[in-house]
Amino acid sequence: MKVFVTGVAGQLGHDVMNELAKRGYEGVGSDIAPEYSGVADDTVVTRMPYVQMDITDARAAEERIIEAKPDVVVHCAAWTAVDLAEDEDKVDKVRAINADGTRNIAEVCKKLDCKMVYISTDYVFDGQGTEAWDPDCKDYKPLNVYGETKLEGELAVADRLTKYFIVRIAWVFGKSGKNFIKTMLNVGKTHDRITVVNDQIGTPTYTFDLARLLVDMIETEKYGYYHATNEGGYISWYDFTKEIFRQAVELGHQEYAEERISVVPVTTKEYGISKAVRPFNSRLDRGKIAASGFEPLPSWQDALGRYLREIEF
Repeated sequence: MKVFVTGVAGQLGHDVMNELAKRGYEGVGSDIAPEYSGVADDTVVTRMPYVQMDITDARAAEERIIEAKPDVVVHCAAWTAVDLAEDEDKVDKVRAINADGTRNIAEVCKKLDCKMVYISTDYVFDGQGTEAWDPDCKDYKPLNVYGETKLEGELAVADRLTKYFIVRIAWVFGKSGKNFIKTMLNVGKTHDRITVVNDQIGTPTYTFDLARLLVDMIETEKYGYYHATNEGGYISWYDFTKEIFRQAVELGHQEYAEERISVVPVTTKEYGISKAVRPFNSRLDRGKIAASGFEPLPSWQDALGRYLREIEF
């Protein structure tokens, strides 16, 4: 099986390429930079085949992907800076990447009759209530530009293809790029008090674990919509921060001990700052994963522990 992966400089693309190599599959990575520009961790992805590709350029995308002749395209590339997406001068670019770029890739997959994986988000819903969102729910009400454009990407895939996996994820962390864990660890080094919101509820997703599931999926024809986060219950960002620091202390980083740093829960309204409207309810129902015969991801607590042992802080 030959797999073309977009966005390999990002957290998920990096891990998908490594997972493909681990299983002996042929992976071709792509991103907008002339050469691989993800984390230089000397894992297999840093040495695997790479092609430069701008997904917003329909002709270039078609040429690059057709030349690779993949059996599957795993589309990880996206604009993910949620607040920046609200800037008036960025909206067109965000839409060109998340909606038009995804449509370009779906068109090529249709020509090649190959499978496509599209990574989406809980932001396609309105983020209200307390019930976990079902993967086959069509009650779309995105709250912000990021959510709107990711939904447009979803529809571009579903309208054109039958052999697709649309996988919604939330609260992502991985080795390559920025994420909430790295931010909290950095802030914790220089502050003795931090405030974290406690009224946005969801579950983290470790890209290393997600990559394994995605490759499991493309080995099958169990197409459709899925929700994939780590197991372990729904939490707030405040809960997540407390556990990040607790596990960091267990690993010997006493600078994150409760005696030195105070983590204070606040509401989203009290916290302020955010340009984009954020969902209060990011709970994703993951039941379809096991129901379809796939192995669920490990608990987020377990994922966090493994991740902290992987990174330097």
